[in-house]
Amino acid sequence: MPRHPDLSLPDLSGRRALVTGASDGIGMRIATRLAAAGADVVMPVRSTAKGEAAADRIRREVPGARLTLEPLDLASLESVAALAGRMLADGAPLHLLVANAGLMTPPERRTTQDGFELQLGTNHLGHVALVTRLLPLLRAGSARVVSQTSIAARRGEIHWEDLGWQRAYDPMRAYRQSKVAVGLFGLELDRRSRTHGWGISSALSHPGVAPTSLLAARPETGRTRDGIEVRVIRRLSAVGLTGTPDSAALPALVAATAPAASGRFYGPRGLGGAGGAPAEQTLWPSLRDTAAASRLWDASLEMVGLPVG
Repeated sequence: MPRHPDLSLPDLSGRRALVTGASDGIGMRIATRLAAAGADVVMPVRSTAKGEAAADRIRREVPGARLTLEPLDLASLESVAALAGRMLADGAPLHLLVANAGLMTPPERRTTQDGFELQLGTNHLGHVALVTRLLPLLRAGSARVVSQTSIAARRGEIHWEDLGWQRAYDPMRAYRQSKVAVGLFGLELDRRSRTHGWGISSALSHPGVAPTSLLAARPETGRTRDGIEVRVIRRLSAVGLTGTPDSAALPALVAATAPAASGRFYGPRGLGGAGGAPAEQTLWPSLRDTAAASRLWDASLEMVGLPVG
């Protein structure tokens, strides 16, 4: 696979983009590239200090980058509503939203502030609430929404009988479910936009495999030290067998800027989808069930307390 694949982005001057999870890793690379293309980038972050450090790093790489930090904890529906309220009050249209933030495999079952299993609540439901609340701004900007799923979702499914994994928590199966949910919701958003004339296009991406903080020590998930998986991934990345944060950001950037990406899915084209240059992907079986996507849409909106429809 090419060691350093890249792509050229169109001029995004005058466009407003929001990228979740932009304080490190793949999200920071996505935000950096969008800022370099001229976009005004909103960076909602859980940690102000970490967000400020990321913004400083982006500005060193992209002098004059237009960045706005906003507080956001996707594991709190109150925090999501507060961010959406501030942005709606401001009224500036949104042209691009990249739902990138996430966490992975807490060793023990944990919950969000609202009582949802942490991975479903953060990776999926927090983004559902954010996108749905921001629909007026997304419609005003004829926006592109990109939902970042995971290669793990290739073998995942929705655990309908126990969405919250209350009876038998399995960290990886719960993670896979959350990322299948992310993909199904993104595809259903595109279908509903076309049906109702919202003017929004929605696409999916997955980053492949890259050394990020996802499997590293994260006290908020109960992981006090780096997992063996991330140590292996770092070594594989170093010899070119998986991606890097830079290459892993490219599928989302293609999904965000390709002219005809509506309803499409992008990821690395290398062996097993682990790394390489970005390319359109065939939808995995776990993402093809339109009835399940519609059911999940309604269930998700009901869970976050927003009108179903």
